[in-house]
This record gives sequence, structure tokens and C-alpha cells, in this order.
Amino acid sequence: MMERIGGEVRRSLGGAGVPDAGVLAAVVDAWPDAVGPAIARSAWPSRIGRDGTLHVATVSATWAFELGHLAGEIQAKLAAAVGPDAPSALRFSPGPVPAAGAEEEGDPVPPRPSAEEEREADAIACGVDDERLRELVRRAAAASLAARRSDHSF
Repeated sequence: MMERIGGEVRRSLGGAGVPDAGVLAAVVDAWPDAVGPAIARSAWPSRIGRDGTLHVATVSATWAFELGHLAGEIQAKLAAAVGPDAPSALRFSPGPVPAAGAEEEGDPVPPRPSAEEEREADAIACGVDDERLRELVRRAAAASLAARRSDHSF
């Protein structure tokens, strides 16, 4: 009978002092709620050391310094979210922080062109001979007219 080796690997790595990757995953999952969106954009968990310290990358030394003063509060929030496997300490230092995704930043939805704007876009594009290019020009004109009306930029 074949047995899964995941548990054995975890036990062996744990015996060697290597932290469980599942703990880091739990910390990463809890991080945005624990620190809030502004800090999450400027600091992100990168690894857990053998001693249980969570190493957090920050966008600058200033952020690392300031977050160092909040370490106790952040650690308490992570402990509440993660449980007994939460990091024993936090260390902040400048390093790579993932860019926020468009879905997190809340990209604005482009305004829909009105019927009048669609007609105006048709009039602008009607002189273009190539059918495919004419449609692209029409769509761009309609989007531009709608953006002008709603004061959104693309």
C-alpha cells in the first residue's frame, strides 16, 4: 500500500528546523485584513525563518522603520487570524513587494457610450474604407466621447 509522503516530509523538515510552508500561506492569506490595504500595498510577508520570525519585505527603509513600531499590534492580529502557528516575531526590511492587481485596486469601469455618442462615432468612422479599421475607429471614438462626458480617462 502506498502512503502519502507529505506528512513525513513535513515532519522531517520540521525536525531540521524548516518552517511549514502552510504557515506562511496562512499568514499571507490573513495579511491584508490584519494590516489594512495601505500597509498591504507597501509591505508583504516574504518568509518565515527557522526561529519562527516572519520576515516582511517593505517598499522602503522608512516603511520598515515605521512598521517596526507596529510589530506588536500586527503580530497580535496575525495570531488571532492564524492561531498557535502564528509567527513568534516580525522583522521588516526593504525588499520586493508584489504589485497590487487591477482587481484589488478597483479599476474604474469605462463609461458606456450613449446612443447619441454611438451615432457620432459612426459619423466619425464612416470615411474609413477598411471595414476592420473602421470598426476600431468607431469603437475608439465612442469610448473617447463617453469618457469626455463622464470625465473618466483611459
